[in-house]
Amino acid sequence: MASELYDVIHLRRDVRGQFTGAAISAEVLDRVLAAAHAAPSVGLTQPWDFIVVRDRRLREAFHRHVHQERDVFAATLDAETAERFARIKIDGVLESTLSVVVTYDPDRGAPVVLGRHAIADAGLYSVCLAIQNLWLAATAEQLGVGWVSFYREPFLQDLLGIPAGIRPVAWLCLGPVTHLEAVPDLERHGWRSRRPLREAVHADRWTPPTYA
Repeated sequence: MASELYDVIHLRRDVRGQFTGAAISAEVLDRVLAAAHAAPSVGLTQPWDFIVVRDRRLREAFHRHVHQERDVFAATLDAETAERFARIKIDGVLESTLSVVVTYDPDRGAPVVLGRHAIADAGLYSVCLAIQNLWLAATAEQLGVGWVSFYREPFLQDLLGIPAGIRPVAWLCLGPVTHLEAVPDLERHGWRSRRPLREAVHADRWTPPTYA
């Protein structure tokens, strides 16, 4: 059981180009969303909602916006970095079976949210836990997930009719895939290298790591 969990954690990938577009059964989608909804949350507020987006016109409109934002980002890069970035696919919005937009309602459970008085972002962290649960459950179901981050929140709020005050935290592309890459895309394309665990672990206080 434990080994299977670790396998799923290390198998998980941020998918862009491997979606097949094949159907997801209602039972599988329900299991994945139920796993997300089972995440822990500050004050048991469960401040998330899940918008399942299947409408092709909505996805096409979002896809156009994403690529406009890609161009905005690309314009800030030097020539060498821009060339490397041009090889990286940033989304699977149109290729995936559907999308799930995860939102955050900071007013859920207010005015007294147990555990949030000193850390205002604890509710947002809770939403991220739900997203991770969804991602791991989807991986266990042999589905791919791709988190799209090239968008402006007001645009997405308007596109999906999300009320003022509720933040769209993640647009997640979801669906069956041909395979999951052994090496994450950004590593394969030379954008960044993975940081060793030993460089991230500190003892008692923030200190430079020591090596044997």
